[in-house]
Amino acid sequence: MDFYSGSATTAHAVMQLNAEDGGHRKFIMVQYQEPCNEKSEAFKAGYKNICEIGKERIRRAGDKIKSEHPDANLDIGFRVFRVDESNMKDVYYHPEELTQLTISETVSNIKDDRTDLDLLYACLLDWGVEISLPHTAETVDGYIVHNVDTGALMACFNEHVPTTVVEHMAKQQPLRAVFRDSAFATDADKINVTEIFKNLSPDTKVKVI
Repeated sequence: MDFYSGSATTAHAVMQLNAEDGGHRKFIMVQYQEPCNEKSEAFKAGYKNICEIGKERIRRAGDKIKSEHPDANLDIGFRVFRVDESNMKDVYYHPEELTQLTISETVSNIKDDRTDLDLLYACLLDWGVEISLPHTAETVDGYIVHNVDTGALMACFNEHVPTTVVEHMAKQQPLRAVFRDSAFATDADKINVTEIFKNLSPDTKVKVI
């Protein structure tokens, strides 16, 4: 782990060493999103901050090392995360502060600008599941279903999720399943999801955010 990643020299060195001795070391790079000096060559080349330089360094270094060691079982993939505020809206109001507008704004408790991946990785962290695990996504009846590590956690963050999608997820018998609260039009729909998992995958822990 490098808390002052800069241009990601540590990541480059780890991949190089893995290629040379067949190791499977992993790296974590931490870098403040420091802007590049507008007079620097990096800024002129299109890099607005140091994080962008580091990401490009890892991509280029990985491709170069891979080409130099074609027979090595080398993983050059990486994920980029940024620290942010909670995905959830601040819905705490005093009674006298409530208006029809504020009530309508809290129909969904999730901030409007959050993506599926924002929600997915927050759930992984909340549940203590490694965020480095493999992740796939498939479309079922027009709805996106995320699958982490072949069933460690499955999630669908679409609204108004139909029974067919819930049944598809339950049949995979994941350890955990996550939906957003607005996936269900009524409390009866939410109870129905619980019953589907009880019948098809009783050991699955179901969570609604």
